[in-house]
Amino acid sequence: MSKKIQAIRGMNDLLPGQSAPWQYFEGQVRALMQRYGYDEIRTPIVEQTALFARSIGEVTDIVEKEMYTFEDRNGDSLTLRPEGTASCVRAAMEHGLLHNQTQRLWYQGPMFRHERPQKGRYRQFHQVGVETFGLDGPDIDAEVILLSARLWQQLGLFEHVTLELNSLGSSQARAAYRDLLVAYFERHHALLDEDSRRRLTSNPLRILDSKNPDMAEMLAGAPKLMDHLDDASREHFEQLTALLDAAGIDYVINPRLVRGLDYYGRTVFEWTTTALGSQGTVCAGGRYDGLVEQLGGKPTPAVGFALGIERLILLLETLALVPEGARGELDLYLLPMDDAATRQALLLGERLRGELPALRAQLHCGGGSFKSRIKKADRSGARLALLLGEDELAQGTATLKFLREEREQLSLPQAELKATLAALLAGENA
Repeated sequence: MSKKIQAIRGMNDLLPGQSAPWQYFEGQVRALMQRYGYDEIRTPIVEQTALFARSIGEVTDIVEKEMYTFEDRNGDSLTLRPEGTASCVRAAMEHGLLHNQTQRLWYQGPMFRHERPQKGRYRQFHQVGVETFGLDGPDIDAEVILLSARLWQQLGLFEHVTLELNSLGSSQARAAYRDLLVAYFERHHALLDEDSRRRLTSNPLRILDSKNPDMAEMLAGAPKLMDHLDDASREHFEQLTALLDAAGIDYVINPRLVRGLDYYGRTVFEWTTTALGSQGTVCAGGRYDGLVEQLGGKPTPAVGFALGIERLILLLETLALVPEGARGELDLYLLPMDDAATRQALLLGERLRGELPALRAQLHCGGGSFKSRIKKADRSGARLALLLGEDELAQGTATLKFLREEREQLSLPQAELKATLAALLAGENA
């Protein structure tokens, strides 16, 4: 017997019973983006490797260790996208969306990184991203943060997340700060772990984000970038916090907050939670004014964020915040009591779906005894079963059986089904 083929480790199937929370979350995101006037963009999952090497940085963990890269039949180096911002910038540049224009864009889809799989963190994972271009003031920084806050409010998560803010300043200020930081870490070289020693020459700011408890005291004493900002970045940050204060959004200034990607500058932020243990970050973003130019375009201010859908779904389920109505249960199971009634049940189902677009109805197929049909109706999870048998066909009626409530079943003319079902779906007593 041939060996069974299984899914690749860290690339998971989403089974029918698991898809309803995703559909609920994606629906909330789509509605929110429309409310804020953001347009959806969809990009390929495969890009030229150079796109990510140039945008993310050659010496980042993503490029060095985590990307799925391969040569195609033409010998070109291609990569499964590890994040969405670079692809979005490439598409906007390629199709002329940035020239003398502003853009507010969003996307969702799969990303790929070869990491050690763990709960809420996978090798194929899904993100929602927001990217804005052509706006350089703190007002757009505030808007994308407020947009994310509105999402938490819609989902019931606002009381369970904390906004952390920092500023990375200009590239010039950051370069000067980098020298100070390297000098500090070299004085404490013996306290650095292996990963931090490797980053000392490549990306020393990332050392600040280390979770190694043995380094906590030393990191707490490191120079703070906020103390070395250029004047323009300081003013930008002060205006941003004033806008958030006016909007009533609480935040914590975290001087150790940096981004794992090289293209960020000025504003950086994260939304974190304590409800998921060590996997505390549920959304992260900031300003990346230099990325478009870095990829061959004209200097273009930009700010955005990304959030991991798996982690958000896990948080919603952990806190029992997926509404019952969002789980995709059936409203109605169309049950012909014998084979002679199947044709009428099928046609009646089509009529009701046309009359009641929100109705979730499933037709019994496959025959069987009446007892087995009733069992399948119950297992379907539907609230109601619509029974059609010899008497109903002769009289032009239908019988509604309540599967989840102790109520007398209803027998009514088929012409009255639309009104009765509409009332029942609206929560009224018909």
